[in-house]
Amino acid sequence: MRLPSRMLLILGAVALVGAGLLAGVFFAAQWHYGRQLPPVAAIRDIQMQVPLRVYTRDGKLIGEFGAERRAPMRYEQIPQRIIDAFLAAEDDRFFEHPGFDWKGLVRAGFVLMTTGQKSQGGSTITMQLARNVFLSPERSYVRKFKEILLAIKLEHELSKQEILETYLNKIFLGQRAYGVGAASLVYFGVEPDELSWAQAALLAGLPKAPSRDNPVSAPDRAKERRNYVLRRLRDLNKISELDYQAGIAEPVTLKFSLPLVEVDAHYVAEMARAEAVGRYGEAAYTGGYRVTTTIDSARQSVANRALRSALIAYDERHGWRGAETHLPERLLAETTLQKPSTLGLGAFLDSLPSAAGLVPAAVVSFDAGKLRLLSRSGLIELDPEDYKWAGLSPKKTVQRGDVLRVRRDGERWKLAELPEAQGALVALDPRDGSLVALVGGYDFLLNKYNRVLQAHRQVGSGFKPFLYTSAFQFGFTPASVVLDAPVVFDDANLESAWRPENYGGDFKGPMRLREALVLSRNLVSVRLLQAVGVDYARDFISRFGLPKDRMPRDLSMALGSGTFTPMEMARAYCALANSGFLIDPYFIDEISDSRGKQVFKAKPKIACPECAQMIVDSSGAAGKAAVAPASGASAANAPVAQPSGEGLAPRVVDARYVWMVDDILREVVTRGTAAQAKALGRGDIRGKTGTTNDETDAWFNGFTSQLVAITWVGFDQPQPLGRGEVGGKASLPMWMDFMRAALKGLPETVIPKPDSLVPVAVDPRSGHLVPSDTPGAVVENIPADRLQQAQTEALQAPREKSVGEDDLF
Repeated sequence: MRLPSRMLLILGAVALVGAGLLAGVFFAAQWHYGRQLPPVAAIRDIQMQVPLRVYTRDGKLIGEFGAERRAPMRYEQIPQRIIDAFLAAEDDRFFEHPGFDWKGLVRAGFVLMTTGQKSQGGSTITMQLARNVFLSPERSYVRKFKEILLAIKLEHELSKQEILETYLNKIFLGQRAYGVGAASLVYFGVEPDELSWAQAALLAGLPKAPSRDNPVSAPDRAKERRNYVLRRLRDLNKISELDYQAGIAEPVTLKFSLPLVEVDAHYVAEMARAEAVGRYGEAAYTGGYRVTTTIDSARQSVANRALRSALIAYDERHGWRGAETHLPERLLAETTLQKPSTLGLGAFLDSLPSAAGLVPAAVVSFDAGKLRLLSRSGLIELDPEDYKWAGLSPKKTVQRGDVLRVRRDGERWKLAELPEAQGALVALDPRDGSLVALVGGYDFLLNKYNRVLQAHRQVGSGFKPFLYTSAFQFGFTPASVVLDAPVVFDDANLESAWRPENYGGDFKGPMRLREALVLSRNLVSVRLLQAVGVDYARDFISRFGLPKDRMPRDLSMALGSGTFTPMEMARAYCALANSGFLIDPYFIDEISDSRGKQVFKAKPKIACPECAQMIVDSSGAAGKAAVAPASGASAANAPVAQPSGEGLAPRVVDARYVWMVDDILREVVTRGTAAQAKALGRGDIRGKTGTTNDETDAWFNGFTSQLVAITWVGFDQPQPLGRGEVGGKASLPMWMDFMRAALKGLPETVIPKPDSLVPVAVDPRSGHLVPSDTPGAVVENIPADRLQQAQTEALQAPREKSVGEDDLF
């Protein structure tokens, strides 16, 4: 039946009014909600929350910090395979729609009307980006409407390529991975352009439900979703039937990968993290900053091995302490030779403290000399030579289920244990103070305490070179004679009478300062400090950068009772290595932001001996005798020559006095307490051992003009290391292992002798000048302006008392 014309007009009018009302509602809603939306231009400034990454100077990764893993890529860097996979999974009409897909929205609306279920269908990639960047995760009609509005704005202001690039860099794909660049590395350990079709499809299947479909926690769900994406790719003619069949047949094989730390320098990485946070606040973790340190990766690796080797050697010298723990009863059944299993055992062993190179393993059996253990990776057998140091025997044995540590030694496994003693190693370039290598303990993951920066320890005889330098400034020379004999001091600053001793308890009588420092004679150093004056020495020695307030104001200072960190000692020794300049240690070379723009560049002050004109001290110090000091010696803070020009380190010590100490420290290595270092076969090595009371701290402070390295061994809670564990035994081997590799290929160089030092013949017993042809005479170098004084005093009384001789009893 036909409707009357009047009715048709009425219906048409109603339809027009309805359409007008709908349009009005739409534009009203658009105006209302549009005002609440952020400007789309802000998407160009989206911070991808790229983590902070720390590198060695030669570009090796040593640390990454940040809650999210990202590896942003430009659109042209994203493989087409990944683009096709994500479009097939999420939005195959992406390059055709204006930001929203009306077909998908109609489909989602139909599902809602027929089932009452809200569907995620209809969300284009552009809408997902709008939601992820600008909107909350709530599911409501208002939010969906805002998505559409934002998507339209995005499509209006950005190109399709810009939208897709941002989406593929920002989308969350599980396991803290944001973006396809990071996800490729996290799940498969490869770059995006190395992914197979099946791997690309697996990643493309994750945005819908990255937790539910995660291949780590739900491999079956992930495979099902992956196969769906592969079918979509086939249906869209992006892959062939052959590719599809190969893809669904490919097993889900993960190579779950954390950021690959290429060099173990965790202590330095933590230092860099703290510095970055200090500069940029919490934004340091998300701003994509790249911190390049001054660390040399090869030397850092050598430093790690040297320290760990020294601590393991110390541990083995002092015997095995027994099993670390014991397996629970429920796991003992797994430790059998018949059916070794690591199912439950592995989890238990993984729960034990991590320590570099020290692998936990459970005892399976110990008989006929064979010690069999089960580690996370399988069965390990140790022969008697592999555990000889522990003294295992029928009387000192182990039981099945005991948990021990083993370590690799070449092709063999050897018994080990977690070290109780700790150590530190720091190496600086004395020319500019750059940090070359730093190890703050056996393993950062075992103990984060950075002993290089935080351990204030007594330094023992390693302090003596600075005391001797002050004495040379005061008026002494290497030829000056001081008495090595017993003495008792009633020092008002000490609680009781003090009876210092030499290590070993012997005495050598009068001796030249050269011999006293080479042999590290304590009593000579105490008398020398008494002659120079405690206040004078403290003032002068502070020039080396050692904090004055940590130098005791008493004679015990001569024996290194002051407390300093290994870094402070390294800085001080740099002034001996570079001819008297005080450098400032630094470890960050440059910082760049996420765009690669340099935001910080180090400008270290350089030690430059050739840049400074020597100025003879005008206060009288230059006129003192070579054999002994006299009253009226110069003040400790007498001026020294300064280099001119910006960027140059200040000279803090006269080059003559530095050279005199340097020449003595050369003999410490050739015939003194560090004679083992001769094995390195170099003539440019200088150094000084250091040992504190009861062998509590063992140091070696050594250098060339190109590299300063300080090593320390001790317990975090001070206690004796054991009789004989002096610096030359506990610490020097670490230093030698490091320097053997660190100096390889470097030519030998020494600081030049100043022209104002002149060689003279002296009597080795009295220190007086003698004719050069005198039998038994030795050659010393003294400042030229002290030569006349020395000649005069040599012609005076036939025998002068040695410094300290009046104290003899």
